[in-house]
Amino acid sequence: VQLQASGGGLVQPGGSLRLSCVASFDLDYYAVGWFRQAPGKGREGVSYVGSVTFYTDSVKGRFTISRDDAQNAVYLQMNSLKPEDTAVYYCATMTWQYITAAQEMARAVLRWGQGTQVTVSS
Repeated sequence: VQLQASGGGLVQPGGSLRLSCVASFDLDYYAVGWFRQAPGKGREGVSYVGSVTFYTDSVKGRFTISRDDAQNAVYLQMNSLKPEDTAVYYCATMTWQYITAAQEMARAVLRWGQGTQVTVSS
């Protein structure tokens, strides 16, 4: 049973990346979230797709979450990237919740995937 995140890399400020989270099991039974952890900081919720679609304030208008249940995949399109977006990004399966704040996301996690490094730097 695996949940694999990929698509990270080094990008200049203003650039774009598309992260993928692919499951080895039927993902359509689960809500899915993206989290990130910057150096020296705790893990924070970034986006969620489940009962609602949620984005933390710092990424609204720049990031878009989507899912393709036929491919057992969830994606995070990240545009207009900023240096402060630099972090290891993790996906996770979650329970179906009406997420309204990033702080609510961690307690809904069922399974963590592996992380992928995103570095935004000139």
